[in-house]
Amino acid sequence: MSAPIPTGWYTARDCFGGPVPGFRGWTALLTGAALAVPLLASGPAEAAQTADDAAGAYSVTALRFTVDAGGRTCPVDADLYRPDGVDGEHRAPAVVTTNGFGGSKDDDSTAAIARSFASRGYVVLSYSGLGFGASGCPISLDDPRADGRAASGLISFLGGTRAADDGTRIDYVTRDGEDDPRVGMIGGSYGGAIQMATASADHRIDALVPFITWNDLAYSLAPNHTGQRPDSGVSSDVPGVHKFQWTNGFFALGEAQGLLHPNLDPSRLGSGGCLHFVAPACTAKRLLDTGRYPPAQTQRMLDYVREVSPASYLEDVEAPTLLIQGQADTLFNLNEAAATYTTLRDQGTPARMIWQSWGHSGGMDDPAPGELDLGRGNLETSYVGKRILAWFDRYLRGNKAAPTGPAFAYYRDWVDPDDAYATAPDFPAAQGRRMYLSGDGRLVADRDAVRAGTRSYLSTPAATGHSGAALAHFLGVPDPEPYDVPGSHLAWTSAPLPEGLTVAGMPEATLKVDAPSARLTQRSPDAAGKLVLFAKLYDIAPDGTRTLVHRLVAPVRVPDVTKEFTVALPGIVHRYPAGHRLGFVVAAGDTAHYGNSGTGRVSVTSTEGGTGKGGVLKLPVVSGSLPQG
Repeated sequence: MSAPIPTGWYTARDCFGGPVPGFRGWTALLTGAALAVPLLASGPAEAAQTADDAAGAYSVTALRFTVDAGGRTCPVDADLYRPDGVDGEHRAPAVVTTNGFGGSKDDDSTAAIARSFASRGYVVLSYSGLGFGASGCPISLDDPRADGRAASGLISFLGGTRAADDGTRIDYVTRDGEDDPRVGMIGGSYGGAIQMATASADHRIDALVPFITWNDLAYSLAPNHTGQRPDSGVSSDVPGVHKFQWTNGFFALGEAQGLLHPNLDPSRLGSGGCLHFVAPACTAKRLLDTGRYPPAQTQRMLDYVREVSPASYLEDVEAPTLLIQGQADTLFNLNEAAATYTTLRDQGTPARMIWQSWGHSGGMDDPAPGELDLGRGNLETSYVGKRILAWFDRYLRGNKAAPTGPAFAYYRDWVDPDDAYATAPDFPAAQGRRMYLSGDGRLVADRDAVRAGTRSYLSTPAATGHSGAALAHFLGVPDPEPYDVPGSHLAWTSAPLPEGLTVAGMPEATLKVDAPSARLTQRSPDAAGKLVLFAKLYDIAPDGTRTLVHRLVAPVRVPDVTKEFTVALPGIVHRYPAGHRLGFVVAAGDTAHYGNSGTGRVSVTSTEGGTGKGGVLKLPVVSGSLPQG
């Protein structure tokens, strides 16, 4: 057992992971001065109670499994939840769930999922992922060849063809054939990607409900919002911009597992000063930390990180998938879910997508009124909860009358909670409306209103702008308002809106810049010589208050500054009230990311009438009018 966790270190609850460390606990974790605590861990599961507990009785049995994890033999710690009345003559479908990063099966929120579905008559197997809790082996980033294979062994247990380490076998899970249990998976973040990793190789999985998870870790941890390949969503062939706050935080949490759970077998750990991850993950992290991208090493890094990401294996996922992603999420943004959804949809895999309000950057500990909070148990009374129940009812219980719901639904924070979700028969749900970047700093909807002019800023390696502290929500510390140092950015501002404007989707900007210094350094085989910039959208109130929607930014490593490039900004759902103005900013740096390796002047030139060089901003407008002037 791990040492008891001191009280007073927690300030928020993560999705499917429980409380998270406050500033004191985080500092101790990073410095090693005191007990390190995991981001998503919490106290014993039995300490938490939810409204779901009274729905139906069940028993819980602790089990251990020794599984094959792609060349490693790993111990897995699990709890089996068996509803009363379920036996070999009265079988029930099963649900498998596992923890978010840094947590375990014993987290309050992870256990709350298990209780929620066990009380509704599902057999539930809740387990600690590899490298977490009392499960052994190094952390392998939900690699389908390791984590996915390990989870597949647990599916065989539910199918009755293998036993737990103590000899326990079960025969009371609904089956579609020999060694083919009727089983779904649900979980968030790290517990979301594992579902697709498992389903890609094990087609016995019947339904998936992944929350707030990734499509391509290369994009998640070092995003490049330009040069993205049309056939693979968010992936880019040009290395992105290291999101070092998130990356360093999670690697620190992974390393802390050795202190919290010394049962991990040292002979199976990674190497090179990165003890609790598989070696390729350590190598990738070290390269990102250098801020340099030599071609051979960079390609190996990109290949590895994508191999462990759904972007590389979604073509093998056949299980119906209900994707749920958070609008308040600077770690795994809406673009990642959209990339996964479109891939599944286009290949014929049944899929639906919901953009809920909360994500890694806000709302987990205190969801908006009416929003899903599995930790407190409101499946039947929340829109997302009812969609989940119907999804499993249809694909696990075989109720063909259970609705799968609309293809796309998104939360609107400006609408009454009882009617907060809008729906659409397909995605995207909005058409692009163009605005033009004028040389006088205006953002105009009428191309003829564009005025000629050249505007410049100084690009330096310094972090001259702030969007948000990636972990401020988890640490429970104040986060300064977004800012950009004068002279380090360009801003374009619209006239006041004549009426409210609703935007839902991924904005897009087409830009052309002049950067003489980058024009020289980008010829280097090291991608660090390419220009880095950050694009972002603001809502500007009549009193001048500027709001960076969900603190989202689009880091860009420009492939070639001599050519026009397109920036796919992070997806948003936002209502700009009448009288507010739209703001578009191109900035040199951001405190949550690495930046430029050199200094130089960057200019944007607009020509009269919007012809030739300049820029275009395309907004996914659902309703409302743009200002013309």
